[in-house]
Amino acid sequence: MRAGRPALTDEGGSGGVLALGVLAMLAVLALAAVGVGAALAERQRVVAAADAGALAAADTALGILPGVPCDAARTVVEAHGATVARCDVDGVVATVVASDSIAGMRVTVAARAGPPRPAN
Repeated sequence: MRAGRPALTDEGGSGGVLALGVLAMLAVLALAAVGVGAALAERQRVVAAADAGALAAADTALGILPGVPCDAARTVVEAHGATVARCDVDGVVATVVASDSIAGMRVTVAARAGPPRPAN
């Protein structure tokens, strides 16, 4: 070993490098968890939009609310920040499909509202 120059086998400071690597990994995992949580919250917003739209369409089909059922559904779904992909009304049963883009991915959710189905 030459004077003033550390040997290549010197491990001084390696603990600091390891700690920095562990902290970086924890930061990446925390950011990923926050991203997943935000995406799930946004998906719930689309679920709520579809549910509320289906209820509005069914209420309109039943005559509780004035207007056209699918127009009522569209108004409610758009108020939630989503779009109506499909709206079907069969008598007093309404099925609304709402969709939106979350983190670059398309999320589509269907909801049905109306009187309960008869038991078999």
